[in-house]
Amino acid sequence: MQIVIQARGFELSIGLREHVERRLRFALDWAQYHVGRISVSLSDINGPRGGEDKRCRIRVVIPGAPDVAIDDTEADLYVAIDRAVDRAGRTLARRVARQREHRQLSPLPAPPARGDAQLAGEATRDLPVN
Repeated sequence: MQIVIQARGFELSIGLREHVERRLRFALDWAQYHVGRISVSLSDINGPRGGEDKRCRIRVVIPGAPDVAIDDTEADLYVAIDRAVDRAGRTLARRVARQREHRQLSPLPAPPARGDAQLAGEATRDLPVN
């Protein structure tokens, strides 16, 4: 499971990077074989003006399925990260469960259809020739 973290509009501290990685591994480690890459984009929308403007965007790439994209905006960046990671974990769990269910409900391929001419040919082979 590859994790890519980007910060836009501010410096990405080591503590913030570790927090994101720790939360992602805790929430998504069970799905490591289903996930190809996780991209996290952290941004401060309003800059120094303040307000509810810290955004965490998470994109989980699942090979062979649509990506899971989560976006959360809060006043505190750590809260935005925690909420987005929790939502990503729940969404990924639903997606994986649906894929498993779909595979289990898929019917087995039907045997090839046998035409009347083929059946008639088999019937004449079984009869003794006089």
